[in-house]
Amino acid sequence: MWNGFKIAFSMYSKLPMPKSEWNRENLSYAMIYFPWIGGLIGMITYGIFLLKGWSANQGIGVSDITFTVLMVMVPVLITGGIHMDGFMDTQDALHSYQSRERRLEILKDPHAGAFAILSCAMYFLCYVGIYASLTERSVKAAAIGFLLSRTLSGLSVVTFPQSKRDGLAATFAENAAKKKVRVILSGYLIVLCAAIAAAGREAGIAAIAAAGMVFFYYYKMSLKNFGGITGDLAGYFLQMCEIFMAAAAVGADILIANIK
Repeated sequence: MWNGFKIAFSMYSKLPMPKSEWNRENLSYAMIYFPWIGGLIGMITYGIFLLKGWSANQGIGVSDITFTVLMVMVPVLITGGIHMDGFMDTQDALHSYQSRERRLEILKDPHAGAFAILSCAMYFLCYVGIYASLTERSVKAAAIGFLLSRTLSGLSVVTFPQSKRDGLAATFAENAAKKKVRVILSGYLIVLCAAIAAAGREAGIAAIAAAGMVFFYYYKMSLKNFGGITGDLAGYFLQMCEIFMAAAAVGADILIANIK
């Protein structure tokens, strides 16, 4: 279990971890620790939001946009951009409109195409706009959402068909104790949905609904265009899930405020 923890954090974060051998035993439960990285991201994000409020109350001359940009940067700084890399590769593959085999080749291509760069720029611009409108309730939903997105991503790795036998997702899927990992991640899913709904109320419920819709789209899109999932597609889902959850939470909070 300790080795699984080290593997998960060394693979999916930039945090320094002791080395651990990548064998079947150590990998069997690594995926259950994947959401914990989201917990760290969520805590730091919420902490920056609180710091923004404290700074404003103290009359410290730091603009709100500075704190907004910091919150947007947190996931990339913690993860090293591994999921954004998958998002960009997937955008290149999807916008190539090539055969399935060619799309899979594009996913493995280390070079970033025009669609990857444009999509990345638009993604972060949208994220800044969404985070600039965060409220106390919507930020809680977004912060817990970092755990939910990774829980769903982990479930997809041990549940959805793989498009190929090699690659990161295939390695984790092949060596995971799938039944037990599914049970544990499903337990996470129930607890996290309850926590998001309780913390964010309407904003939280909207975020959960958005996560569910993105998860369904991810499954259908992966099967149709790639014949299954890959590590890049799992990263693409995670990025899409997080931004749509945040957007839904902010939108619901604004709507409820205007109604009241």
